[in-house]
Amino acid sequence: MIAVTFALPAESSQFMRWVRNKSRADRNGIRIVRGTIDDHAIEVLHTGVGEKICRERIGKFLEEAQFHVLISTGFAGALNDQLRVNDLVLAENFSTVDLKRTRSSLSDLSVRTADLLTLPALIDASEERERIAGESGAAAVDMETEFIARACAAHGIPLLSLRVITDTPRELFPAPANVLFDVAKQRTYRAKLARFFLTHPNRLPPLVQFARRITRARQILASALVAVVNKL
Repeated sequence: MIAVTFALPAESSQFMRWVRNKSRADRNGIRIVRGTIDDHAIEVLHTGVGEKICRERIGKFLEEAQFHVLISTGFAGALNDQLRVNDLVLAENFSTVDLKRTRSSLSDLSVRTADLLTLPALIDASEERERIAGESGAAAVDMETEFIARACAAHGIPLLSLRVITDTPRELFPAPANVLFDVAKQRTYRAKLARFFLTHPNRLPPLVQFARRITRARQILASALVAVVNKL
């Protein structure tokens, strides 16, 4: 059995189209999706965004579960200009599986092996990204992988961390982080988003570009995940 975790359904939607024999289930009060990729049985969990909800859900997900490997995946932001939008990043500091073998299954895609940093918030400013990169040595950032890695270590489950880059210091978010997503409520408020763009119409073209980047990122990530699962 292979476990696959995403933060949100917005990250997993393209991958879920590849999953066959889907069924929904409940484990310790959390929702999971079971299915197959070719002959491989998988379970998919959406951890939510950030430490609190991620730790709660991953703990319940792994309780009394037996997985051959867990793939922690989804979107990430680049901290430097060496990574580009739609690049795939294998997190060397969190992964405990053979990354050379994983890279060989992704030979047709742009894949980088680098350190990933987990932070409590999205980063809006290029200067802040550069500062964090210099202090941490990491190349990309997310909000969940550290907590997933701790849970996998506690349960003795091998971990593969695979993320796709959706934003960089040169290609930032089209709106402030707190407008795009409310971590405390685990949702985007459409009215708040609409008000921002009504008062900042010059940000509409970047929003359209960002939406296109996200669509492409989902496609790349889904293809990569299917290739990786078939090699496990």
